[in-house]
Amino acid sequence: MGSVNRELAHLSDEALVALAARSEQSALAELYDRYGRPAYGLALRVVRDEALAEDVVQEAFLTLWRTAARFLPERGKASTWILTLVHRRAVDLVRREERRRADTLERASESGSGSVDEEAWLRLQRERVQDALRQLPDQQREALELAYYGGFTQSELAERLGQPLGTIKSRMFAGLSRLRELLGDPGLEMPWTSTS
Repeated sequence: MGSVNRELAHLSDEALVALAARSEQSALAELYDRYGRPAYGLALRVVRDEALAEDVVQEAFLTLWRTAARFLPERGKASTWILTLVHRRAVDLVRREERRRADTLERASESGSGSVDEEAWLRLQRERVQDALRQLPDQQREALELAYYGGFTQSELAERLGQPLGTIKSRMFAGLSRLRELLGDPGLEMPWTSTS
């Protein structure tokens, strides 16, 4: 298998995805060799747990294997697509954990502990923000979620997504402006607005 991987090492990421779409396992292995570590790093930054990060990467590469035929090179780089798959899996996992914790808090508050009003208000606010995020265009939502859940600066996002810094800034500015409109909060500030 190693010699096959070396034979594929000269191919572009997009060519490897095309081979993976034709069930070429060695192409998937080469993609994993190229992106397994950055994918794990991204997943770990989002989920903050090593075992869960490994699960996220495994799920993302399984999704890549199953959906490689749907990748369209004219819409973006394969590396961006792969890391987006990883990020989405990681965010899904974080959301599942948040829902599980919220359910646990809800059950605890029903038994009389804590301030029910405050917990309900926080849960409502979180749901409002998540609903508003879902209404954003994919590229704006992706940039904001990577910044928020992943803790990436605008410069890191530009590098990771293979986009100019100005494009990332524009996406985030437009996304934040739209979130302000959707949430009716002109003073909405997010912690990732710096470029460092």
